[in-house]
Amino acid sequence: MCCCGPCAMYRRSALALLLDQYETQFFRGKPSDFGEDRHLTILMLKAGFRTEYVSDAIAATVVPDRLGPYLRQQLRWARSTFRDTFLALRLLPELDGYLTLDVIGQNLGPLLLALSSLAALAQLLIAGSVPWWTGLTIAAMTMVRCGVAALRARELRFLGFSLHTPINIFLLLPLKAYALCTL
Repeated sequence: MCCCGPCAMYRRSALALLLDQYETQFFRGKPSDFGEDRHLTILMLKAGFRTEYVSDAIAATVVPDRLGPYLRQQLRWARSTFRDTFLALRLLPELDGYLTLDVIGQNLGPLLLALSSLAALAQLLIAGSVPWWTGLTIAAMTMVRCGVAALRARELRFLGFSLHTPINIFLLLPLKAYALCTL
């Protein structure tokens, strides 16, 4: 659903067809300039082109090296995910099953993780402990998401993303809620 900017390649003829739409992004009547790689991917899919994952693609890119820039990047990405999901909803039935699952997972996954985390926090405040099934639910959701990615890409290293869950719960979920509220 998102051909990452540093690794993405497009046919010139395909890009030429969509350039006007790409250069004039609007959301809710206002110009929009975030998530351009995701937006271009959605335009390509809407036009009937297909995307392809190349596991051995290598690109150099600049990444945030401090928390503030990292959180700003994640806020832009969260807004882009929500915005382009709204724009792509009617595409879902036509997409490859994995892409549809990925779109649903990118949007429902954080919601389910947030609900599980809030239930655990409420239980901790009320009863002084967290039920075992809450941790199991969070672990299961994490492993299913990482497992599907690992199977799809045929790369076991994708299971390592499960270590990202605490960062997701304590930093990115609140940020994603803010992104949705300020979309």
